[in-house]
Amino acid sequence: MADPRKTGYDESSIRVLKGLEPVRQRPGMYTRTENPLHILQEVIDNAADEALAGHAKNISVLLHEDGSVSVTDDGRGIPVGKHPDEKISVVEIVFTRLHAGGKFDKSSGGAYAFSGGLHGVGVSVTNALSRRLEVTVWRDGGEHRIVFADGDVIEPLKRMGAASGRSGTQVRVWPDAKYFDDAAMPAPELARSLKARAVLLPGVSTHLKIEKSGKAESWRYQGGLRDYLLELISGESAVVDPWMGEGYVGAGDDTFAVGEGAQWAVAWTAEGPTARESFVNLIPTTAGGTHEAGLREGLFSAVKGFIEQHNLTPKGVKILPEDVFSRVSFVLSAKVLDPQFQGQTKEKLTSRDALRLVAAQVRAPLELWLNRDIESARKIADLAIRAAQTRVRSAQKVEKKKGSGVAVLPGKLTDCESTDITRNELFLVEGDSAGGSAKMGRDKEFQAILPLRGKVLNTWETEKERLFANAEVHDIAVALGLDPHGVNDEINWANLRYGKVCILSDADVDGAHIQVLLLTLFFKHFPQLVERGHVFVARPPLFRVDVNASGKRAARKIYALDEGELTHVLDKLKQEGLRETAWSISRFKGLGEMSAEQLWETTLNPDTRRLSMVGFGAVDSLDTTKRFHLLMGRTEAASRRAWLEEKGHEVEADI
Repeated sequence: MADPRKTGYDESSIRVLKGLEPVRQRPGMYTRTENPLHILQEVIDNAADEALAGHAKNISVLLHEDGSVSVTDDGRGIPVGKHPDEKISVVEIVFTRLHAGGKFDKSSGGAYAFSGGLHGVGVSVTNALSRRLEVTVWRDGGEHRIVFADGDVIEPLKRMGAASGRSGTQVRVWPDAKYFDDAAMPAPELARSLKARAVLLPGVSTHLKIEKSGKAESWRYQGGLRDYLLELISGESAVVDPWMGEGYVGAGDDTFAVGEGAQWAVAWTAEGPTARESFVNLIPTTAGGTHEAGLREGLFSAVKGFIEQHNLTPKGVKILPEDVFSRVSFVLSAKVLDPQFQGQTKEKLTSRDALRLVAAQVRAPLELWLNRDIESARKIADLAIRAAQTRVRSAQKVEKKKGSGVAVLPGKLTDCESTDITRNELFLVEGDSAGGSAKMGRDKEFQAILPLRGKVLNTWETEKERLFANAEVHDIAVALGLDPHGVNDEINWANLRYGKVCILSDADVDGAHIQVLLLTLFFKHFPQLVERGHVFVARPPLFRVDVNASGKRAARKIYALDEGELTHVLDKLKQEGLRETAWSISRFKGLGEMSAEQLWETTLNPDTRRLSMVGFGAVDSLDTTKRFHLLMGRTEAASRRAWLEEKGHEVEADI
């Protein structure tokens, strides 16, 4: 074993980051660092949450000539009294402590039943990445002020005088340029953000003023989402008048909390670009997420139902979700009690329940509207049918290879129905047991399953002429429709039968080993498959947390990918005020333990699964080849041992 003194790794190597130091050390983990817009939006989000809760009517942003920015609202004002446990003012805690705020109180009567804040690190990140930050609070009849520099208090909270009947909060921020690629605040993006909040908050006015130019703009939308959508698609004529609707959960629902739901405006256009914007609790979700998937599912179910009810489907054509959704422009605003986002930047909603929530709220009102306005419904149906016909004609250009040709498809392959390789997916599944669950849980329209028995052959040093001597490798190649290396190393891509090849193995060490063996096969013998972005790794969860019903929330199941995500889930549950007896934790021993429904929800459903594309990235291909040879070469045992002794402490192995 290597001497730890020589590796420079001992007790003194462990550093504990305190306060806001983790943010300054790794700002990219907490916010976008292209420019300071996101840390300002954290302040705007707080003001918007006050408006969402019904306590503010105005949100004003002022870009000062010195590069600082002020955000002012007329809400209740951040509490200035001492926290009962921390014994310092609440306003100081909010700006100096990670994971502190009013947004974790989701109980009935809580400060924020619905809010964009989830992680509790919002304005504390703003403070951490600013040279100076001033907070003025008008509350309880007084005007109060506190000043920070580099995240620390430099002027303690002080009452400055009477509030003169005013209430609200003003935060002035001087972003620290060293944390951002560009220190300038992007005024156009800021304006769009404020405009969107005016759309989503009826009766609330948002204002932007630029001190240097004197330019000032204000927004207040009486027509809400509909007017905003028409503005987004200006120049494109809608096939029918935009459809607006909203739906929220009422009392007595066993699945969702009272008040959860969405409002939306949807337009269908015959040509031109589509415009799509979505929000969750006023937070812009530029990368979409499960709420958008729910809107798509609701629209598809209703339109498909109308087409089938009126026998409009042409012979030989099957209507798919993308046929209905391809010409849709929309603005969607969802309200979710406990939203889960992908990363602190909150660009994508990942809450699995949001798909069913939004789909359920959208489908019934749309079905009612379609059957009331038959003329509009037929125009929408015609758009979807034409899209389906175009898709079918395009797919017919690619001939699907079934039994003819060089080889017959493997008997254990459960194939899909679609002939469109841009949609088709092949899952290479570890074991017959997991293969059985995957077969029952898949979407047979476009997902195929190939169970693999045991460990795949290590093909790193296998000659290409001898590859087919191994049954598993043979079955994979034949199922794909590709000959490894091909004639003169040229692959006939017209024979490729699946656009995605997904490795699906257990979330443990054995599963990781199978992943490596399959990746070795693809890297060595199907390298162009990787280069073209056809190879993926499915990421099933390792844990399931069953949470008992409490307050507004019904009983729920939360899945965690690994130990780190499990810790995050449990921390979140504790922050909600739940005791450890309120939940139980199950660990999946393997994919075979998961039911078909669980496997679909967590791993197979394109809208809720986690699927990582395999690529070469920025690493030099020669370096990659050397690393594969070190790890997979039969003659490299001594080198592997030396490498493991040197690097072993960097790995957390789940054994």
